Amino acid sequence: MQKNRLEAFSDGVIAILITIMVLELRAPHGTDWNALRPLLPTFLAYVLSFMYIAIYWNNHHHMLQATHHINGKILWANQHLLFWLSLVPLVTTWMSENTFAPLPVAIYGFILLGAAVAYYVLELTIIAEQEPGSALAKAVGKDRKGRLSIALYVMAIALAFLNPWMSVAIFILVAVLWLVPDTRIESVLTHSL
Repeated sequence: MQKNRLEAFSDGVIAILITIMVLELRAPHGTDWNALRPLLPTFLAYVLSFMYIAIYWNNHHHMLQATHHINGKILWANQHLLFWLSLVPLVTTWMSENTFAPLPVAIYGFILLGAAVAYYVLELTIIAEQEPGSALAKAVGKDRKGRLSIALYVMAIALAFLNPWMSVAIFILVAVLWLVPDTRIESVLTHSL
């Protein structure tokens, strides 16, 4: 199968998710700097979640560039990833409206964990369906960064009940780890042309 429809559908879902999140931002009531203070948790949660959605889109794009064909397993693995990403606007709003309270932060971490596991499953599914030694397999190798991210999410979920801000710091750390698109895939694709 061609990958064009998979890419187009995924792009559309991700665009909708970003749109839903931005609609949660409300104009301040007032015209001074103090009017912005109540919006700060919502804005911070939005920025963090926007970064995550953008990171997934960038890396998903790179991964599909290294994919030659897809099948039903890949389609379902991709839907699994989109399911977890579709929950990001909900938990972003819940976390921000409750000013980063322990349970909403833990659930936010759980959703990020679900998305990370789903992305890893998608990556493994694509690698399994490509020819041996594919560009994607070469590029990701043992995917230490992906496995480290999963471990950090588990830690952040547990820490949320002790100190939610430590969990948020871990979420930011993981986002920073992934902020730059995965150059391993770009490098392998450039050398294979």
